[in-house]
Amino acid sequence: MKDKKTRILILGASGFLGHSIYKELSQYFNTFGTYRIPTKKFLNNKKFFEFNHEEDDVFEILDKINPSLIISTIRGSFDTQIILHRHITQYLKINNNVKIIFLSSANVFDAYSKYPSYEKDTRLSHSIYGLLKIKIEHIIQKLPINQWVIIRLPMVFGNKSNRIIEIKELVKTNEPIELFPNLVMNVCSAERLNRQLHFIINRNKYGIYHCGSYDLVHHDYFIKDLLKYLDINNPKYKFVYTTNNERYLAVLSKYNKLPKYLQFESNDVLKEHLTIK
Repeated sequence: MKDKKTRILILGASGFLGHSIYKELSQYFNTFGTYRIPTKKFLNNKKFFEFNHEEDDVFEILDKINPSLIISTIRGSFDTQIILHRHITQYLKINNNVKIIFLSSANVFDAYSKYPSYEKDTRLSHSIYGLLKIKIEHIIQKLPINQWVIIRLPMVFGNKSNRIIEIKELVKTNEPIELFPNLVMNVCSAERLNRQLHFIINRNKYGIYHCGSYDLVHHDYFIKDLLKYLDINNPKYKFVYTTNNERYLAVLSKYNKLPKYLQFESNDVLKEHLTIK
């Protein structure tokens, strides 16, 4: 059922994940998006607004669109990302009928290497990226719990994802593809995320969700299988060993499990690339 009363603003809707989410939700909700680099594609779309969080004031767009839901997929400067989300929470404190969905990352747990991570596990990261996501999660979690959703993602793949584009470029230039044999992970795809996100919105869910495959896979095995689905033959590999032991970077669900029809395994993500050329 289409619900045009729900006004959704996607911050970063010109990026891979943001645009995929926009295409999914715009069929059912009154959906708007932001872009950073002006192109004819976005300039001619009245649902898109130019926005650079390193320079622009988010309050102007919020006041103009008056969203009931904000989805943050924003990228760019880490410092201004933090300021942006502080401003958004200020807006939500005043407008307590508005909700935010923040796309976070498995990297909030990248300091833990001996086991997968679950929704209520303590966050700890050694990476700059993981620390950024932790800071923004902290900012958002100061709001009443019914006003926010944090979605933690493992590696995400898709036709226009940076990972697929990079792999194709490396093959084209005859450069090696990096494999991490000791890395144990789970995976997601834009399509699978869209389905889960749609459910979370429709059911008015809140809290922390881990949206990844329910099984674990080694990085090298998954990438090699992915290349087969992409019909890439005889690629060059560079094996990278960051540790002598297996290292986990996976987010699994224990407390906020989605319905079985929305759960998937890593092989389902691979199958989605059968038609990608």
